[in-house]
Amino acid sequence: MAGDATHHWIVVLDIENFSSRRDPVQRRVRAAMYRVLGGAMERAELAAADTVAEDRGDGVLMLVSSSVSPVLIAGPFVRELDEELREYAQEANEDHAVRLRMALHQGLAARDEKGWSGDAVNTASRIVDAQPLRDVLAAAPSARMVFAVSDEIHHSVIRHSHRGIDPAAYLPCDFTTKHGEKIGTWITVPGYAAPPGLPATPPTVADAPYDEQSPAAPGQPSVTQHAQTVQGDQVAGDKHVTVHNTGSVRL
Repeated sequence: MAGDATHHWIVVLDIENFSSRRDPVQRRVRAAMYRVLGGAMERAELAAADTVAEDRGDGVLMLVSSSVSPVLIAGPFVRELDEELREYAQEANEDHAVRLRMALHQGLAARDEKGWSGDAVNTASRIVDAQPLRDVLAAAPSARMVFAVSDEIHHSVIRHSHRGIDPAAYLPCDFTTKHGEKIGTWITVPGYAAPPGLPATPPTVADAPYDEQSPAAPGQPSVTQHAQTVQGDQVAGDKHVTVHNTGSVRL
């Protein structure tokens, strides 16, 4: 039944290389995805009553009640999902291997008679489908999954190291959608110290916010600029001036 938009934790799962598989294999990997998903939910004690799942063909959209801690999703659930995938891989042959991309976001979502919608759902879907996330999983052949969170989730959950979550295993990655929207994410690969395959794009001075302090060399003063323009000089430390007249000088 249609209703007002309510807050959810939004999880999107997607099977790697799904469309390139033959129809019978697609059916088997879909069954495997639901098997490992159900097992991970049970092992992480993520109650089915607190989640709503919508099939996406090559993946699943999950809306988790806001009463559930996001720490449970980003911590125990991700670990158990990776473990379920490992156990399944031991049973399956190469043609049936299942590797997943997973995204976690949060926001409002509304339900109608056909399913769920909302900007937050769109954002989570764009994250899981982003090329950088695909590239990371492709660059991690021994991995079973890759996990990405939005900037909001990283700021409120990941960086605080809740319940065994390791912030050092996440690296930032911004990408631009086909609509020109820039989305900030943080990516990790369970079992890897850091996600491989990310482009090395350190920020330049021109890209840095004006109110952000640039690091100075050891023992050297630094300048923090809060204005977009500076009238005259901006100096940190001593300023040496050579004067070639005998008059007074004002600095």
